[in-house]
Amino acid sequence: MNFKSDTEALDSLKVKYKALSDELGKVIIGQDQVIREVIISILGNGHCLLVGVPGLAKTLLVNTISQALGLSFNRIQFTPDLMPSDIVGSEILDENRNFRFVKGPLFSNIILADEINRTPPKTQSALLEAMQERGVTAAGQRHKLPSPFFVLATQNPIEQEGTYPLPEAQLDRFMFNIWVDYPSFAEEVSVVRATTGSTTESINNVLTGEEIEFYQQLIRKMPVSDNVIEYAVSLVAKTRPGREMAPEMVNQFLSWGAGPRASQYLIIGAKVNAALNGKYSPDIEDVQAVATPILRHRIVRNYKAEAEGYSIERIIQELF
Repeated sequence: MNFKSDTEALDSLKVKYKALSDELGKVIIGQDQVIREVIISILGNGHCLLVGVPGLAKTLLVNTISQALGLSFNRIQFTPDLMPSDIVGSEILDENRNFRFVKGPLFSNIILADEINRTPPKTQSALLEAMQERGVTAAGQRHKLPSPFFVLATQNPIEQEGTYPLPEAQLDRFMFNIWVDYPSFAEEVSVVRATTGSTTESINNVLTGEEIEFYQQLIRKMPVSDNVIEYAVSLVAKTRPGREMAPEMVNQFLSWGAGPRASQYLIIGAKVNAALNGKYSPDIEDVQAVATPILRHRIVRNYKAEAEGYSIERIIQELF
């Protein structure tokens, strides 16, 4: 991509984001914040966990984003009997009696891991390796996944019988934990009107895979002032109970705090948020804008917090 300078390239990203939002808005009504956070995680080269009750268009959202980004898309429905080879692929004997690797559905740019907490830890860990290493191992051989590669996993928060909750180490691999909420009354009226008629919207391609990789590199090059980095690190340090920077509220209500990966994601997320707002360097407001979805799944409340109705979102807001 030919730009005279990085600032000109960042200006083009703001224009592309506006076009992308307009394109997604044809199909996804409301959920503006959810769309923004998914796009921030894609441009930040991170993975997303979408949590919400069934029927809130989580699958439609991911499918529509993959179309607008011109990327290949696979949906994997996670079930209790799903094996690692079902998602990674397996070796088969071909007609010449040679072993050949047949790629599984994981070999795609965007993976929708539907109801990720319905599958046993063995299969979850195969996905975890793919997310972390951007590659898979099958029969002792390494296979690289296509680039760009994103996992957007969904989780149903209400039906917890027969589920395998994701361990903290695996949750930490997700850049964002995005809460998908019910639409407002007016939005739901628009949804019903749009989806019960005969018209269907077609989605145009706004960004290519090469452009996404270009913008990911561009965001990495954005300068960040020392005070913003120190703010992000101190915000994460405050979530760790029993440590010197932890306020009384954290010692009282949290049993576990966020690790260093949270600090890294806060800065990357702040850079993307700044770029989408037309700024060339992030400030403290940008860190705060992405803090809730980044910290939400990295801090653990104790029984006292749950008994007193102290939500994780409220704790994060008070840390600001």
